[in-house]
Amino acid sequence: MTTIDSIDNGVNVQALLDAREALKGSPEAAQFTWRATTRWENGVHSTTTVKNFFGLGAEQTHKAESVFAADHPEVFAAEDNGITPIEYLLVGLASCLTGGIASVAQNRGIQLRSVEATVEGAHDIRGILGADSDVRNGYNGIKVTFNIDADASKEDIEALVAQSQKRSAVFDALTNPTDVTVEVA
Repeated sequence: MTTIDSIDNGVNVQALLDAREALKGSPEAAQFTWRATTRWENGVHSTTTVKNFFGLGAEQTHKAESVFAADHPEVFAAEDNGITPIEYLLVGLASCLTGGIASVAQNRGIQLRSVEATVEGAHDIRGILGADSDVRNGYNGIKVTFNIDADASKEDIEALVAQSQKRSAVFDALTNPTDVTVEVA
């Protein structure tokens, strides 16, 4: 018989629950500012670096700096030095939902064997090219399909996905209006 103590999806749920309780009494510590710095390389190629952020009332640093290359594919007459910026949205969405599934599964005592997300974004590029002003610049729709192997019923797996979706910061940012300010320094 499997017990909740024998489940190991690699998530420290107790630390998350403790943080949730601590932040209930200290909402100012829950205010985070995530940062990324992007530098233009050439053409439509850019490099983004992520290292520092603000949270828990102080400046924080990731264990390692992460660098992301963005470009456009050769079919767009570019060099294809990285994925397109709009593909990074898919990466963020799939990563956030998948991490949420692992966390929720750990908390609910469900052992995962594998989780795979396939994310597809339907995109009519006439908008970004200015070929049709009635076509939006962004995705027309995004579909996420999970293939999950776990010690759980189909209903329990569906509930894991639903809870992950409910708590996903990226899902929320993509499905609800977010104020975005662009300025020149």
